Amino acid sequence: MVSSKNTALALLACIMTTDAFTAQVANVRESTSLSASRREIFQTATAFSLATVATVVSPGIASAAKAPPTADELARIKIGYEKLGYLLDNFEQETTVCKENGGECKRDADPVRFYLGLRSTKDPLFQIEKVFDKVKYMDLDPDQLEPFFEACEEWNTAQNMSNSMAFISQFGEYNPGGGKDEVLKYLEEAKKQVILARGALGTIIKALEL
Repeated sequence: MVSSKNTALALLACIMTTDAFTAQVANVRESTSLSASRREIFQTATAFSLATVATVVSPGIASAAKAPPTADELARIKIGYEKLGYLLDNFEQETTVCKENGGECKRDADPVRFYLGLRSTKDPLFQIEKVFDKVKYMDLDPDQLEPFFEACEEWNTAQNMSNSMAFISQFGEYNPGGGKDEVLKYLEEAKKQVILARGALGTIIKALEL
């Protein structure tokens, strides 16, 4: 429950903020061209006051955002690393789709995007960068800080590049001048980036001693 002291502080913050912005409005000339400016000032004052109340009355919300990653969140990194290893070990199988009853088979790059956490919210690597961001609130070995942050950048780059190559590969057969060779070309480029992405996760796992 919010204490009366916190409530009083919140109300005082609102009054001070509103008074400050009211004084600013008083200095604005009375004209039609400035009416929009006055509205913007009042809107800003209101938003700022509400933000102040939220900070004073509910400090727990702000502190929760600064919490280190949970054990389950850290486990997602290792699971994702292992899944990428499986993809690389079975790359042709995982990126080949065959029609039923012995129909034609073709290469498909979409599984690459799935393994990278770009196709399902349930995948362990889905928005894994949010977990990486929480690491700054961990008691991490100072010697591991630089390798960790460098690996995070490498992960982001490799994930984005692999996603792009996989996407291009999916439409390589239908693009002008394209064909199955183009599909394979960009699929192999996507695979190279998966190797880099997995390597970055390996460095992160080592830095975090997972």
